[in-house]
Amino acid sequence: MTNLGEAKCAREAEIAYATAAMVTDYDSWKTDEAHVTIEMVVEYLHRNAAAAQQIVLQTIPKIPHQPDWPCHSALKNAILTDRKLWPAAARKELAPILAKYL
Repeated sequence: MTNLGEAKCAREAEIAYATAAMVTDYDSWKTDEAHVTIEMVVEYLHRNAAAAQQIVLQTIPKIPHQPDWPCHSALKNAILTDRKLWPAAARKELAPILAKYL
């Protein structure tokens, strides 16, 4: 599975985005691995949940209070049309993501 759609939408909205993906089993594609059981998957889910909690606890304090990464100004040079020429309907519809550029 991929989160390309979410990443692209986040970029367009100038939102910093990261993914933490965790594996529960390999038997869907790895022929040399033993078949998994529900108990194995649940055990991995619990381990992954604990690991995710630690990642969040360690990461949140490192997030700056003021957004200043390049993704936070991704649209700065993305729109070439002079803002005076933007249709009113487009301004209204895109206001949530273009607010700082209107």
